[in-house]
Amino acid sequence: MYKRLTVVLLATLALCACERVDPNSPLGQRKAIFKDMLKTSEDLGGMLRARLPFDAAKFEAGAARLDTLAHAPWQHFPAVRDDGDSSARPEVWQRQARFEALARQLEGVTGELVAASTGQPLNAEALKAPMDRVEAACKACHTEFRNH
Repeated sequence: MYKRLTVVLLATLALCACERVDPNSPLGQRKAIFKDMLKTSEDLGGMLRARLPFDAAKFEAGAARLDTLAHAPWQHFPAVRDDGDSSARPEVWQRQARFEALARQLEGVTGELVAASTGQPLNAEALKAPMDRVEAACKACHTEFRNH
C-alpha cells in the first residue's frame, strides 16, 4: 500500500511539474504581472464597493502600484507568439497595433486614477469613476485579446 501511494504521489508531482511556466520566460513574467494587477485592482475596487474598509493611504499606494504594473506587461509580449499555456489569443500578434492601443489606454486611465487619488482627503465616491474607467479598459482588452 505504501509503495503504491508513493508511486502515485511521485507521478502526480511529475505531472504538475510539467505544467509549470518558467517564471523568467516572457509568458511567466507577464502572467505574474497580470496576477498582481488583478489582485491590486480587486483590492481597490473592494474598497470602493465596501467589500473592504476604505483606507485612503492604501488606496493611494494601490493606485500608484496599479499604474506601475499597467506599464509593465507589454514588454513581455514577444513579436512572435511564444509557446506555453497562455491566455492570450493569437490576435495579440495578428493585430498588434490594436493591442498596443488598448495597452496605452490602460496606462492612461491608471494615470488618471493616480491623479484622482493624490488629493487629500480622498473621497471614495469621487474615485469610483476613474476606477470604473480602469476596469473598463481591462475588460476591453480581455474581450478582444484574452481567452476566458
